[in-house]
Amino acid sequence: MTTTVPAPRPARPTPGPLQETTPTFVGMPKFPQAAKEALANTQQRRNLAHATGVIRAKRARVVGELPHWEDLRLAGSQAKDEMMTHLAAYLDQLEANLVRNGAQVHWARDAAEACQVVVDIAKAKGTDEVVKVKSMATQEIELNEALEAAGIRAWETDLAELIVQLGHDRPSHILVPAIHRNRSEIREIFRREMHLVGRPAPDDLTDEPRRLAEAARLHLREKFLRAKVAVSGANFAIADTGTLVVVESEGNGRMCLTLPETLISVVGIEKVLPTWQDLGTFMQLLPRSSTGERMNPYTSMWTGVHPGDGPQEVHVVLIDNGRSHVLADPLGRQALRCIRCSACLNVCPVYERAGGHAYGSVYPGPIGAVLNPQLRGTASAVDKSLPYASSLCGACFEACPMRIDIPSLLVHLRARVVDDSGRKSAEAKAMKGMAWMFGDYRRLEKAQKAAKLGGRLLGGRTIHTIPGPFGPWTSARDVPDLPTHSFRDWWDARGGAASAGAPHSTTEEQR
Repeated sequence: MTTTVPAPRPARPTPGPLQETTPTFVGMPKFPQAAKEALANTQQRRNLAHATGVIRAKRARVVGELPHWEDLRLAGSQAKDEMMTHLAAYLDQLEANLVRNGAQVHWARDAAEACQVVVDIAKAKGTDEVVKVKSMATQEIELNEALEAAGIRAWETDLAELIVQLGHDRPSHILVPAIHRNRSEIREIFRREMHLVGRPAPDDLTDEPRRLAEAARLHLREKFLRAKVAVSGANFAIADTGTLVVVESEGNGRMCLTLPETLISVVGIEKVLPTWQDLGTFMQLLPRSSTGERMNPYTSMWTGVHPGDGPQEVHVVLIDNGRSHVLADPLGRQALRCIRCSACLNVCPVYERAGGHAYGSVYPGPIGAVLNPQLRGTASAVDKSLPYASSLCGACFEACPMRIDIPSLLVHLRARVVDDSGRKSAEAKAMKGMAWMFGDYRRLEKAQKAAKLGGRLLGGRTIHTIPGPFGPWTSARDVPDLPTHSFRDWWDARGGAASAGAPHSTTEEQR
């Protein structure tokens, strides 16, 4: 049965009950604290540095082959902007084409509604397990936990997702969720956990990649063959044809999308593309930006139900879950262009050192720092801190195939955090004090004299921490060394305004 909900109304994002009760991220500390703990894990830092370095190099090579790369970026961003400008119309068109081709469409305002739809369908089919294609949307709404609570096991079939699931872990990367694990760690996870949930790992399993992949393939094959229900996401949903698209590298997605009798696809409303022609642009942008490949190994497309070919019952769950709030922000909405390629993560110096877990979400890295606070609001400690989880170096914008201006969004969201916290925040009080001091030159001169005196008393010693409201600022940086003399002193010692127009030689000190 097809159900609909009223068109989403723009509103200021506020955290709902799901964000207050989520089992995965409840009580997540603010980013600086989580990052500090992650930095102490030297093995993880080595793993991340190696993996992101390899991906960066591969991406640079294949992107460099295309002289029209910037034209592709522009075309992709324009297609996404067109979608956002007329989103309601394209969603209606997508639904109409899906229904005409035999699919059933369900609309979900939030994660709770989306999870309930999937649980109800699985229960109606009398199954106690489902196989899953890698999907960021299902991780975002914590579908696995909802299915588990209903007595239904959800088996991840992507190799990296399988590693995360068996390791009782959380994903730390958009494209490579187990990027923080090395081969020996993966071997131990397989040997310890596989026999508890299915076919055990071979007794002679080594950490050779081929052997690890073989163990995963044998373990998953029995699940593929007996599964009645599969759950997928979608990289793209084409409005004018009603086609859903998944790109992947292992073939597990193809197994999930063809073998089971029932297919449930959970798709964020921002995944819509206006036309079939637009897909050609994204099929060039996504593989190069994500895996550094010219073409992804597997591209699966399905349009409703085809008698005798593939699943005979197809459900599509279109979820909002805060996306309409993001759409309402004229600047912030560009985050909805994201195609989850992870290029911004692989070039970010902060992500490379802190890892993905510190971001407190399935969306880590620079895109997570601008997307999570918009989807979930800035009430929690982690979401309030994420806009500051960046050096604003701009590498993320240069790498983003969708031309998302992440640095500008970070500054925009920092302003929102300050505004939401009101005038009582330490930052607001500090800015008010600075404005008062700079408002009169005499007050500024007195402050400079005090700074000089402090610098002489310290004798060149560095201040590492300051107690009180400035403690959070110095928890991640040292206080700049206080000067022993000011610019005004330097200027007056050289004649000041009297000699401003007179030419003079430059001394070594001036250099």
